[in-house]
Amino acid sequence: MNYRILIVDDDREIAGLIEIYLRNDGYDTVLAYDGEEALRALEGDEPVHLVVLDVMMPKMDGLTVCRRIREEKHLPILMVSAKAEDMDKILGLMTGADDYMVKPFNPLELSARVKSLLRRAYRMPAEAPAADDAIRVGALRIDKTTHRAEVDGKPLHLTSTEFGILHLLASNRGRVFSAEDIFQQVWKEKYFDSNNTVMVHISHLRDKLEQETGDKMIATVWGVGYKIDG
Repeated sequence: MNYRILIVDDDREIAGLIEIYLRNDGYDTVLAYDGEEALRALEGDEPVHLVVLDVMMPKMDGLTVCRRIREEKHLPILMVSAKAEDMDKILGLMTGADDYMVKPFNPLELSARVKSLLRRAYRMPAEAPAADDAIRVGALRIDKTTHRAEVDGKPLHLTSTEFGILHLLASNRGRVFSAEDIFQQVWKEKYFDSNNTVMVHISHLRDKLEQETGDKMIATVWGVGYKIDG
């Protein structure tokens, strides 16, 4: 599959550097230098599979762009920002980003994170299984083959990261996973003690589950981690 990535940054030098690395990895790219231009690019005829999104931009900041994207689309969003405080990262993730990187960053690390996000969002088996091997927890059905979760037949709109966490916990019901376990299994990257990413995505996922099922479903085992019973 030929992935197309939208790079959004008002710093043309940084945007150009990101473009060079992603094109070297074989991706198609499109550039936007402010939030409004980014939203117009997403409305074009050519599909966009992932967005690399700066936070501080003129006309419309990245947080607003992220919220607007999440109103209609569930494609992966990698947010980049010069803001390095934990609360800035949490705000970015709570807005709907799948991952967050702090400037200045290593372009090779950005490339690795892009690959990880695309792999989780679009990985599909070559052949669908004959039998229904979806995981069921009450009214919730999780099908890894189609990367789809639904409640009583109604789609549950999740980001690729949220789906990965849900599938991990639901396929290991009763087992407690620490934040480190979840991060390493879903993100496939080394975990850092100060990383709040898992906590934020769990919070988002719980809200969506409660809205559709009336049950948060994911239990916190204080001081240990998270689990789904059933």
